[in-house]
Amino acid sequence: MKLSEFKNHLTNLTEINFQTPNGDLVAQHFHVTEVGLTTKHFIDCGGTVRLDKTVSMQLWVDQDTDHRLVPEKLLRIIDLSEKLYEDENLELDVEYQTDTIGRYGLQFNGKVFVLTNKYTACLAEDACGITPKQKQPIAINVINNCTPGGGCC
Repeated sequence: MKLSEFKNHLTNLTEINFQTPNGDLVAQHFHVTEVGLTTKHFIDCGGTVRLDKTVSMQLWVDQDTDHRLVPEKLLRIIDLSEKLYEDENLELDVEYQTDTIGRYGLQFNGKVFVLTNKYTACLAEDACGITPKQKQPIAINVINNCTPGGGCC
């Protein structure tokens, strides 16, 4: 979701709710601890130099269960951060603590913002010889001790 879409949704809400990919709701007393520019300048496996910029928003939950962040306050926080990315309409990533700090994409289902899983991918498939079959996510069945290439998955 682009930052502009997120802001547009906020203007039509009276409360902000986030849902994790597994369906759990983030506690309503969450804080937004930072909004800023994340820049990744790198070389892919094919030798191409790339620059990836996103707006990053970090959610954090503490013990202050009376806290509620309203849409107007979050819009003010975002407005303060916009000088960092010079009015570029960048993708918005959300950082949220689970077992480790997770980085998620974002969708809106009409009521709540849904954190979406992000996946890695080869950016230079022609240089690596990747075929569409190899690009499929590898599932590991821990219960049956099944591993990729073991013939049981």
